Order: sequence, then C-alpha cells, then structure tokens
Amino acid sequence: MNISRKQVKSTVRRGKKDVHASTQRFLPIAELRNDTVLLKNGGLRAVLLIEPLNFNLKSETEQQGIIAGYEGFVNTLTFPIQVVIRSTKVNIDPYMEQTRAQAEKQGNPLLKAQTEAYATFIEKIVDVADIMQKRFFVIVPLDDVSGQAAKRPGLINQFLSWISVDDGGGKAGARYRNFPEKSVQLKDRVQQVQAGLHNVGLNSRRLPTQELIELYYQIYNPVTSQEQKIKGVEMKVAGMVL
Repeated sequence: MNISRKQVKSTVRRGKKDVHASTQRFLPIAELRNDTVLLKNGGLRAVLLIEPLNFNLKSETEQQGIIAGYEGFVNTLTFPIQVVIRSTKVNIDPYMEQTRAQAEKQGNPLLKAQTEAYATFIEKIVDVADIMQKRFFVIVPLDDVSGQAAKRPGLINQFLSWISVDDGGGKAGARYRNFPEKSVQLKDRVQQVQAGLHNVGLNSRRLPTQELIELYYQIYNPVTSQEQKIKGVEMKVAGMVL
C-alpha cells in the first residue's frame, strides 16, 4: 500500500487532537456556576473551606469536648460528606513582588540593598525548606436518588456511571431545568454542615465560583498553575487547558 508523506502527517496530527479531546471528556465535572460544581451525572457539589484549629494546644477537657461534638455532628448527618486535605507548596510570589516593589521605592541605598537581600533570603529559605501549605475542605454532595431505592447499582456499575464521559444537550438541559430546585436543597445541606462544624469550633465558608475555578485549575494543572495564573476569568472547567 502506497501512503504519501502528507497523509501520514495528517493522521498523526488528527490522532493527537483526539487524545486531548478524549482526556477532557473523562472529567466528571460539567460546569461551575452559582458557587456550585455541576457534575455530568446530574449531581451537585458545594465546597467548604475550613479554618483549622490547633487541637494540640487545647486542654484535655476541650479536646474531649471537640471529639464528642464532632461525633454528634457526624451522627446527625443523613448524607455523606467528603473531607479533603490538600497540601501544596507555599506560593510567595505576591509577597516577593510586594517586597521588591518596596525596595524600589526606598530612597536610601542601604535600605534598598537590605530589602532586596531580605527578599532573596526568603526565596532561598522557601526553596530549601520546601514549605508546604495545608488547606482543609469539606465537600457537600447532592445526587439524584430516583430509582436507586428500587435497584441499587453494584460497585462496577457505580464506577461505570462515574466515567460516563459523554455530555450531550439532553443532560445539559436537564441540569438547567433542575438546578433551581436542587440548589435550594444543596444550600440546606450546606447550612446544616456549617452549623455542625461551628458547634465544634470550626469556622467555614462556601467557596464562590471564582475560587472554585482557581481550585480545580490548580488541581488539574499542578505545574502550569504555578506559572500561569488566572485573574478574574469566568469559565467552565470543560474550557480549561487540561
């Protein structure tokens, strides 16, 4: 069979495009809007950022109270929640930019040199020590339960439903129609979780749409997100470079 060089190049180029498209299709997230993560299977997710407390600094009585309060909080839940601890390298770029800007404003040459030396010193410490930042999240879900009571899917079927990659106009239309009612239900769950966490001594806040975009952008682009920041951009996850 005779295949021209031009045909081979065209085939390779088309293959690479299909690889990127198929990878993007396997994301379970359809879009982000109204402070909510909308999944392709119709589920909704709210992400709460938790302000941690230092448990070790509490007295024994306070520790026992926190444990008992958390146990009571979990027992009151009628739906599952997900606790996520995310460790990332500390990003000191904004602080370094501010410090160097202050150095440029210094009229005294000695103070300018000392400020620049301080910025360099901090950068070296962060690089050598590899300082990590921990952030704590609680994910509040709301999934469709119709039909599940009559027939509970097995483990394999549950997995296959999660990787159902195709997201057509029918699914998008159903999400749009059901979103107002389901978002109210999700809000009630969020308020219940926040109240329970507050009783334990943990303050929390629901991430708005912009912060959700930044969070998932950093998760799916761990290297690129350190070099290319997104500022004031509203987009769907499906439209990001993955």
